[in-house]
Amino acid sequence: MISSFKIVCQQVLFFRREGAAMKAGAIILSGGRSSRMGTNKAFLPLAEKANIERIRDELYSLFDHIILVTNEPEKYEFLKLKMVEDEFPGKGPLAGIHAGLKASDYEENIIVACDMPFISAEVAGTLARNLKSYDAIVPVIGGRQHPLFAAYQKRIIIQAESRLKQEELRLKDFLEALNVRYLGERDLKAYSDASLERVFFNMNQPEEYDKARKWIEAGD
Repeated sequence: MISSFKIVCQQVLFFRREGAAMKAGAIILSGGRSSRMGTNKAFLPLAEKANIERIRDELYSLFDHIILVTNEPEKYEFLKLKMVEDEFPGKGPLAGIHAGLKASDYEENIIVACDMPFISAEVAGTLARNLKSYDAIVPVIGGRQHPLFAAYQKRIIIQAESRLKQEELRLKDFLEALNVRYLGERDLKAYSDASLERVFFNMNQPEEYDKARKWIEAGD
């Protein structure tokens, strides 16, 4: 018997093949300090594109409504995306999630950090389509939660704003207060043959950027 999870995955594949956009929003967060990298991770070149262009283009293969959350919009005008700034600047990724969801036209949304050069639109679509009655769908890869490549309902902006006002900024604590479904590697592999290590890879340090470049140069 085919699981309901696999059925949802097959539906995502059908919509992608037919070229139809998902009825969900995609939100890219580009507000980190990039202190460990030493330069803005969004603009790091990878295969003749800025990293954030790779992310935008991948999302556009399935989503037609993309929002960029940044407090420096003038630097990102070349992306031709709708941009919004944090209402709570300096409060970390929770503030970015809040701003993006508040600006979205959709109830169901994907959040993506700007330091993930190998994200998969197929995996993003799977997360969004499994939201249903949950507040959020968060992948767990290698025992690590990935709240910055996850799906969220717009309605959680109420809880997010409350926590931001109270200076309760930890995403892990925020998720514990929501109705969250955590998807493990086995769930995600039922849909995608892509390397989940690669899909959820993020670049925080120069050596991780070098690793990403080598993967691309090798055509892996």
